[in-house]
Amino acid sequence: MINGNRQDKQGEKDLKKRTKEFAHRCVKLSLALPETDLGKHIRRQLIRCSTSVASNYRAACIAQSRADFASKLSIVIEEADESCFWMEFIIEERLLNEGQVVALLKEGRELTAIFVKSRKTTKDRSSEFAAED
Repeated sequence: MINGNRQDKQGEKDLKKRTKEFAHRCVKLSLALPETDLGKHIRRQLIRCSTSVASNYRAACIAQSRADFASKLSIVIEEADESCFWMEFIIEERLLNEGQVVALLKEGRELTAIFVKSRKTTKDRSSEFAAED
């Protein structure tokens, strides 16, 4: 992590855990999808993008620079948003009961918002440092 204070490290640890739990929950949701062509397609897509959220966040945490961190967070944001897309699609196509999906969709949206804010903060801090030079 670029900024090494204690609060940031705890937040990083919490988000690592939260993104991994999100991936596990999405995998379980995916496995509940019907064995149709559409169900199988969405299963693969949701598993791929939700696990990417967790793995790419871990990669962001060991970024070599603020720019690298922001870049990796952009990937996390895209994958989290795609996870939300597939969950919305599951609901719209009535592949599963909405009640099975809604809490996980809410978590995906919250994670997306957290990472968007984090990327903005990182970019704002980077421009502050550049202005000081």
